[in-house]
Amino acid sequence: MRRIIRTLSLSLVLLAMVSCASIDCPLNNTVHAKFKFSATVPYTLTVSAKISEDSDSILFNRGEKVDSILLPMSYSRAQDVYYFEFTDENGTKTDTITVSKEDRPHFESVDCSPSIFHTIMGVSSTNLVIDSIAINNKDVTYDERKPHFIIYLKSNTN
Repeated sequence: MRRIIRTLSLSLVLLAMVSCASIDCPLNNTVHAKFKFSATVPYTLTVSAKISEDSDSILFNRGEKVDSILLPMSYSRAQDVYYFEFTDENGTKTDTITVSKEDRPHFESVDCSPSIFHTIMGVSSTNLVIDSIAINNKDVTYDERKPHFIIYLKSNTN
């Protein structure tokens, strides 16, 4: 009987050690905001972002017939500035979208790298091609199914 109890105790200890060793860390902990257009964009679209006072970075290059895009958000700035370049046979027009947000750290486990989730506080844009932009989902997390922003384009921009 003692032998059975000792074997069961050892089995439980081994089972507990194995169960603690499996941690489900996200493979990609980058958080993206989803920008959804009210209709397919009839332009070639390029999006860049201001990443510092002196430089910009292209985030989305020469997309055609786009209806939505995913863009990363900064980890430490209170505002992100995106430049949406709309190009057609008449040339290029650039609208600026400014997103105000609050950052909050998100931890899955002490063994996983932390992520930064965001709460969108406000959004504004210039209005060369963009008519308006609305916040659809203010919480930016790993869930990219529901768009965070809806962008309405002007019907005639000539």
